[in-house]
Amino acid sequence: MVAQSEMDPMVRARLKPVEEPFPVQVKKFLYNKESGAVMGRTASSWAKIILFYIIFYIVLAALFSILMLILYYTLDPRIPKYQLDESLIGTNPGVGFRPMPNDQTLSSLIWYRGTNRDDYAVWVDSLKDFVKEYKTPGLTPGRGQNLINCDYGHPVPEGKVCSFDVSKRFYPCVEENNFNYHHQKPCIFLKLNKIYGWKPEYYTKEDLPEKMPGTLMNTIRNITDANRLQTVWLSCEGSTAADVENLGEVQYLPQPGFPGYFFPYKNNEGYLPPLVAIVLQNPKTGILLNIECKAWAKNIRHDRKDKLGMVQFEVMID
Repeated sequence: MVAQSEMDPMVRARLKPVEEPFPVQVKKFLYNKESGAVMGRTASSWAKIILFYIIFYIVLAALFSILMLILYYTLDPRIPKYQLDESLIGTNPGVGFRPMPNDQTLSSLIWYRGTNRDDYAVWVDSLKDFVKEYKTPGLTPGRGQNLINCDYGHPVPEGKVCSFDVSKRFYPCVEENNFNYHHQKPCIFLKLNKIYGWKPEYYTKEDLPEKMPGTLMNTIRNITDANRLQTVWLSCEGSTAADVENLGEVQYLPQPGFPGYFFPYKNNEGYLPPLVAIVLQNPKTGILLNIECKAWAKNIRHDRKDKLGMVQFEVMID
């Protein structure tokens, strides 16, 4: 047999397949008259691959549906599967504040000019939106029918939520008064972050911690109704000695703490956390004020780094 390399060049040229023009190749790919193939596959080949993918996606959809069904019957939409120590949130609530800057810079600075309405209007509008659902029960699903008036010494019925009036005992921290921002004595609302099933352990008059501010200690010791001791207390003061001096007096409305009958949080429809409004009575203007607020209960630990049991923010009034 003669090797191909030894063939005459003319013979090799005749043996080499003739390359068809590109348009002809495309036309033959779309439909080949000789084999009856469409886009490279015959009718039987297309039928097999389509059948395969139909079965594949049916099995995939069935598997997904079974897993979702299992998930539906093993998880409660209202009650978290992992709670307290088993959850990522843990058992130590944090403290939130409003109004918060909305400039997406993760800043915690409330800065405005008290004489400029355009400056403080941003903060006033933010607080209007925040308290709106407290003033209008229908905004929160289920809140109207679940809402009841609560008080110390009276357990909350199962499935009900306590009302919280932000108008009766919150003056001057009300919408009609611009939350006191135009008087350069701004109101800041504080709340305890929600942890499902968490119950506060209350202080008595005899076991108050040494680190608790003296003014709060005196408030607690002067309480005559023992039921009112079932409160998660709140204190706000300057972060440094200079901040304490420049901050001045802080007023708490309606009281320096969150009533205990709001706990534990059970994710009942319409629940809204209790609020405390602080009023900066005579803050020094033109100076950055670093403020630190802490929640107080026996089972609340304070950690500045992880923001546990406390919150830090800044206020500057020009």
